[in-house]
Amino acid sequence: MAWAKQNKLVWATVVLLLLTWCFSAVKGGSSNHHKNAYATMMYVGTPRDYEFYIAIRVLFRSLANLNVDADLVVIASIDVPIRWIQTLEKEDGAKVVRVNNLDNPYKHQDNFDKRFKLSLNKLYAWSLVDYERVVMLDADNLFLQNTDELFQCGQFCAVFINPCVFHTGLFVLQPSEVVFKDMVHELMNGRENPDGADQGFIASYFPDLLDKPMFHPTPNGTKLDGTYRLPLGYQMDASYYYLKLRWSIPCGPNSVITFPGAPWLKPWYWWSWPVLPLGLQWHEQRRQTLGYGTEMAVILIQSAIYLGIIAMTRLAKPSLSKLCYRRTDKSITFMQNILKLVALWSILAAYTTPFFLIPHTVHPLLGWPLYLLGVFALCLIATNTFLLPTLPVLMPWLGFIGTLLVMAFPWYPDGVVRALCVFAYAFCAAPIVWASMTRIMVGLQLSLEREAFLPRLGESSPPSWFNKLY
Repeated sequence: MAWAKQNKLVWATVVLLLLTWCFSAVKGGSSNHHKNAYATMMYVGTPRDYEFYIAIRVLFRSLANLNVDADLVVIASIDVPIRWIQTLEKEDGAKVVRVNNLDNPYKHQDNFDKRFKLSLNKLYAWSLVDYERVVMLDADNLFLQNTDELFQCGQFCAVFINPCVFHTGLFVLQPSEVVFKDMVHELMNGRENPDGADQGFIASYFPDLLDKPMFHPTPNGTKLDGTYRLPLGYQMDASYYYLKLRWSIPCGPNSVITFPGAPWLKPWYWWSWPVLPLGLQWHEQRRQTLGYGTEMAVILIQSAIYLGIIAMTRLAKPSLSKLCYRRTDKSITFMQNILKLVALWSILAAYTTPFFLIPHTVHPLLGWPLYLLGVFALCLIATNTFLLPTLPVLMPWLGFIGTLLVMAFPWYPDGVVRALCVFAYAFCAAPIVWASMTRIMVGLQLSLEREAFLPRLGESSPPSWFNKLY
């Protein structure tokens, strides 16, 4: 009898341990899956795919730093590179959902913008039925603080940054397979869509949102039912900042900045600052989260090349006189006109080539110095090759530096004063730049007429020191 009681006690202990282990395993597994999610979408097929990939990584890392109580989900089309998917999952902690691209029936509309051809993939957010609420985001959102209170909102909530049309750069939804299938059905039936993109379709699907009440978080965290308008503080259009150079959004917490403007002035581009002052804030967030390790090798290589060019141009001054031996006077005139055109194009190339070689998403405080260094090096090639005066050729370069200093000046009282100062600087600098261009043309003509540069037929070239390289 004692043995039986002891045996029962042992089995009870084993069962208790197993139950404890199972409970811990379930609890541990559930900690990896939250009830709610922040989601964004990713697709390829545009010239800016890599830039948006970097923007998504910065977005998710900034959310992780804010300790959001939600999963981070990427709705990725099946043609997104697998290495990007693996990086998002392993390094950024994202959950990736692979989807087929939804066909866009509006792609033949007259006002259709091709860069939004696959933006209707955003509708897949309603298919994330494993979550109670999803905050759907565009990649160009900059979070200033935790916004988990948005998960209390109803079946659909969005911000009106336009007085009459809400913005789909951030909205809250309750996933529903029924709603998702109905949206796809409406899509295939050609539901009215003013812009042919996700913005127009979702706005037409929820046409009465403007008449709905404003969302206010509940004190006890209870989830609401219905549809609501979100306060403007959840989608602060960057253009609101540029007028006063500070935020003054009285409606709701100042939580999220959005950049819905020109596609080539998104905050992650190095040239967006100081044109748009908030670009530096986005890059500061990237510096604190993702860093710039992927671009630094290219930056160092380009810097070394430009410094090498500057050193070489200081040691040697070549000319093009060898091109013009044994030619008639008529041929010399023709060659002079060709060389004038080549010289002007070389100066133009010196100012444009470095811009396109710099990695687009590098920090502005790295991008602009590298651009100026590249322009300086290539301009020296043009001045030495065509024997042009250095200062007039570099006058636009000095003008760029002045423009950057004027725009980056941090103590303007508001955006109007800043714009007037930039305009005044441009007005004063324009005559100087024009005079320098005139001086370049005069110097180019003098260089082409020099006997040492274009010798006459039958005459030998004088033994000038800059022809020793040939």
